[in-house]
Amino acid sequence: MPNLVNFGSAVSAIRGIPLRYRADVPPASAEPPAHVRAGFGARDIEPEPVDGSNSWRCGDILLKPVSDTAEAAWVASTLDGLRTGNLRIARPLRTTDGRWVLGGWTASRYVAGRPEPRHDAVIAASLRLHASTARLPRPRFLDGRQDVLAVADRVAWQEQELSIESELFGELSELAEPTRLRAQVVHGDLFGNVLFAGSAPPAIVDFVPFFRPPEWAAAVIAVDALAWGDADLGLIRRWAHLSSWPQMLLRALLFRIATVALHPDSTEESLAGLHKAADLIAS
Repeated sequence: MPNLVNFGSAVSAIRGIPLRYRADVPPASAEPPAHVRAGFGARDIEPEPVDGSNSWRCGDILLKPVSDTAEAAWVASTLDGLRTGNLRIARPLRTTDGRWVLGGWTASRYVAGRPEPRHDAVIAASLRLHASTARLPRPRFLDGRQDVLAVADRVAWQEQELSIESELFGELSELAEPTRLRAQVVHGDLFGNVLFAGSAPPAIVDFVPFFRPPEWAAAVIAVDALAWGDADLGLIRRWAHLSSWPQMLLRALLFRIATVALHPDSTEESLAGLHKAADLIAS
């Protein structure tokens, strides 16, 4: 997504709304120190800031600050071994002594592309990605995550009690029903984190792990596209064959409403977009 943190940078290119969802992710920072660049094999390359993100590019290497070492190491090791069909992955890099994280930084190969409002293609990429993550075990660090996205997710699935100051959230919560969909590791923040470059396969960046049904991850993309990506109702209808689609859309709406309500930097414009999405889905 464009930045509320992971959301904001990429999506700003689509809709120009500055958001930052991962409150625990370091914001734009000073350039990576020399020992970090050297550790990841970029000693003599001058770093360049990547517009709209907290990352720095050193040639074909992308350096990014992280705050949760356990999560960052899990993401890197998982993506390193992940094999996906017709998708590009920003492959993580180890340091010269084999570490995934050095001094609060991780590294990956730079992948070309930019976010585009190709919403159906993003949902299709999500389903391909999650076919590859279906057998991954649940990461242990998820239980301890307290960033905005993690809390909003638990509140939306009624696993954590927290007052959300939103009449719409209260109304929608009453419609939530249990489903029998299987939970698995999913990237729960793909809108704006799928890059396109001509005819090349879509590229996946900034993996944000959750343990939810893949249909929910697809629904989050659809809600984001309706709220902030100028998508129309046809997007919802084209993916209505997905299991428990109405309930997944509902959970995705609750997730995003909670995210906006909990984040100190959210805007009235972002909330208005969610009201628009709710109206379109209800229709």
